[in-house]
Amino acid sequence: LSQVVVFLYVCPVCHFLWYNTSGSLHPRPRNLLTHPFSRTETTQWGDYEIPKEFNFASDVLDHWAHMEKEGKRDPLPALWWVNNKGDEVKWNFRELSDLTRQAANVLMETCGLQQGDYLILILPRIPELWLLTVGCIRAGLVILPGTPQLTAKDILYRLQISKAKGIATTETLAPLVDSMASDCPHLKVKLLVSEQNQHLTAKCFFSLISLFKYKFLYFGVSRQVLKLTSSDVSWCVSDPGWILSVVGAMIEPWTSGSCSFIHGMPQHDPMTILQTLSRFPITSMLTSASVYRMLLQLNVSSYKFPTLKNCVSAGEVLLPQDFEKWKQATGLAINELYGQSETGITCAVSRGMKVKKGSMGKVVPPFDMQIIDEEGNILPPGKEGEMAIRIKPTRPIGLFTSYLNDPEKTSLSERGDFYITGDRAMLDEEGYIWYLGRSDDIINASGYRIGPSEVENALAEHPAVAESAVIASPDPIRGEVVKAFVVLTPEFMTHDHNQLAQELQRHVKETTAPYKYPRKVEFVPDLPKTVTGKIMRSSLRKIERGFNQ
Repeated sequence: LSQVVVFLYVCPVCHFLWYNTSGSLHPRPRNLLTHPFSRTETTQWGDYEIPKEFNFASDVLDHWAHMEKEGKRDPLPALWWVNNKGDEVKWNFRELSDLTRQAANVLMETCGLQQGDYLILILPRIPELWLLTVGCIRAGLVILPGTPQLTAKDILYRLQISKAKGIATTETLAPLVDSMASDCPHLKVKLLVSEQNQHLTAKCFFSLISLFKYKFLYFGVSRQVLKLTSSDVSWCVSDPGWILSVVGAMIEPWTSGSCSFIHGMPQHDPMTILQTLSRFPITSMLTSASVYRMLLQLNVSSYKFPTLKNCVSAGEVLLPQDFEKWKQATGLAINELYGQSETGITCAVSRGMKVKKGSMGKVVPPFDMQIIDEEGNILPPGKEGEMAIRIKPTRPIGLFTSYLNDPEKTSLSERGDFYITGDRAMLDEEGYIWYLGRSDDIINASGYRIGPSEVENALAEHPAVAESAVIASPDPIRGEVVKAFVVLTPEFMTHDHNQLAQELQRHVKETTAPYKYPRKVEFVPDLPKTVTGKIMRSSLRKIERGFNQ
C-alpha cells in the first residue's frame, strides 16, 4: 500500500516500527496512551448500573492485567494463538495492556487518525488482529471488520458508504485497495499487514444488507451466558469480521478473565478442529451449527477431548439430530445462542440451564424480548410472531443505534415500542424461544447472512442471464445454501446447462465474496411474479422445500 506501512513483529516482546513515505525507519513513539475513562458518574437502567463512560481496554483488559500483577488470576495466557505450522504465540493481560497502548499510539500519532474516525479492517486469524482491535478501542476509533473473502466491489462499497479514513489489509488485497483509492477521497491511511504484521479500531459492523453503528457498551450480557472463569480456555471457531468472532473470541472471554484460544486455519477444517480439541486444554468451544455438522461427518467418537466441558452453537439453527449425534459421540450437550450484529447475544441456553432440543433458550438480560404481531401487540405463548426487543421508553444498552446514513432503514426496523429482528419464533410456557425462520428473504448459509439481491446483481452482469431469483435451499451440512433460479437470454438457451451453471458460479465468485455464490443453479423458462411484476421468492421457497422433503 502506498502511504503508510506499519510492521508489528510477533515475538516475546513486540516492537512497533514504521516507515514513512520516504522509506526511512523510525522507532515507535515512547509515550503510551493511558487514559482510563471515569466511572464516577453512572446511570441506572433497571437492575443494571451503567457507567457514563466505558472503555473495554481500560475497564476490562487493564483490570485483569492488575489482577495478574497481584497474583489473583490463574497463570494462563490471555491470548493463545497456534497454526498448522507449529507456530505459537502467548500473551498475558499485562503484555496485552502494554502492546495495545503501543498500537493506539501508532494509529493516532504515526497515522494521524483521530477519535471517531472509521478504519476498515480486513485480516485473517492472526494474533495482531486481537492486539490491535483493543489498541483501536483505546484510541476511540471505529472499526469496520470484513472477511478476507471480500472482493474489490465489496471493499469499494464499504469504503464509499462509510467514508472511512483508513484501511488495514493483507498483501493479497493491497493491490485492490490501491486500485480504488482514487475513488475514495476520504481514505487517507492505508496499512499493510504482511506475514507477521497489522492494524485496527471500536466497532461498526456490516450487515450484508447495509452498514450500521454498533455500541459495545454492555459486556456483561455475554458473560451471563457462557459463564466462563479465569481458569477457562475458550475457543471461538468463527471467521474474523463477524459479530460472533468479536463477542466469542474477545469480549466474552476477556470480560471473564479467560484465555481466548485462536487457531490460524484459513478455513474451517474439521480434521484440524478435532485434532486441536484433543491436543490443547480447551474447556469451551463456540461455533456455528454448520461446523458441528461438518465435524459429525467424521468419526468424532474416536477422538478424546479430556478438558472440553462446554459446547455452544450460534449463528444458525442447530438441528435436533445433530444435537443428539454430538452428545452420543462426546457426552456433551450443545447449548444454543441467538443474536444479531445489531443486538449481540439476546437469547441463550446458559451453562447449567435445562436444554430443550431445538430451542434457542431464554431471553438474556437486560433485553426485554417479546413475540409480537404485525400491529406490535405482544402475543401469548404458543403463538407465532416476530421476535422484537422493547426500545421504549428506554433503548437497551448494547443495541445498535442506527443504520449508517440510512434513516429509512432504521425507521423500518422499528414497530411501536419495539425493534424488529426480522426473525419469527414462538415462546413456550416456560419462556423458551423456538426459532421458525426469517421474516424476509435473507439466506443464512453456514452462519453467513446473504442478501438475495447481492447474488442476483452479480448474476445480472453475465450475458447469459435475463433475470434471476435467489433463495435459500435446505442443505444437510450447511443448513441452507444459496440457490439461483435463472432465466436465460435467447442466445444461451441451447448451451450445455451443466457447463453454464459452473460458469455462472465462477462468475459470482469473481464478482462478489466467494461465500455468496449459488451452490445450486436451476434454469427455468420464467419466474413467478405478482401482478405488479415483483418476483415471488416465497413461491420458489415453498417449491424448493417441498422438493427437498
